[in-house]
Amino acid sequence: MTIEALAALPPDEARADFTASELLAVMSARLLKDGQTVFAGVGIPLLAAILAQRTHAPGLTILFEGGVIGPFVVPGRLPPSTNEQRCARRANMLVSITEVLLLLQRGYVDVGFMGGAQIDRYGNLNSSFIGDADKPRIRLPGTGGGNDIASLADMIVAMRHEKRRFVEKVDFITSPGFLDGGDSRAASGLPAGGMFRVVTDLGILGFDAQTRAMMVVALHPGVSAAQIQANTGFPLPVPADVAVTEPPTPVELTILRELDPERLYTA
Repeated sequence: MTIEALAALPPDEARADFTASELLAVMSARLLKDGQTVFAGVGIPLLAAILAQRTHAPGLTILFEGGVIGPFVVPGRLPPSTNEQRCARRANMLVSITEVLLLLQRGYVDVGFMGGAQIDRYGNLNSSFIGDADKPRIRLPGTGGGNDIASLADMIVAMRHEKRRFVEKVDFITSPGFLDGGDSRAASGLPAGGMFRVVTDLGILGFDAQTRAMMVVALHPGVSAAQIQANTGFPLPVPADVAVTEPPTPVELTILRELDPERLYTA
């Protein structure tokens, strides 16, 4: 069935099964807007950015920290790294990593999009290590350009919602969120950017405008307030009138599965 035919199906016939990773990609894609410029890492962030381009945001520009601006990613040929040649196909520009980060510093990037191993109530991300800094139990990939991006752009984070990931205090701040809450981010010399949304397989999270503490913006269908709190390591406010997201559509899932036919990132 073509994408046009899938889009014409009535809602009752259009319901489809999906994985948690597909849910993350679809919900993240819906947060991106036409005309924005987004720093996207590989995996779910890149899938979400391409999905947004092919549904509601054809004017979305993707940047890779390796220096690629405006690439076309061929369906079924997803790059394993942002420094791989598949990232550069039909790109608008190829510049150095310092030049692409200079665009970020000058305010030309709207959204940074990444994942992380741990996140705390103020949106600080850890992708460096788990445990004590002098003797970590687990070593993680580290920052790459994550710190620069989180310091200067509005951030969207996509990750599984587990208590071991949503912790009271991250073991290390790789990418700054709102630090200790309130105005502590600006007071530390970071007047721009900050955490915008955290997308999980249980809901969509935002941050209080004053305290900068994490709160629930929307729950996914079938998820309760008690369930999302039970999977969070700190108090997570849920408004009484909290919204419920619309599940992924067959069109969105078809595009994702064309992009990732081997289910490398969406299984």
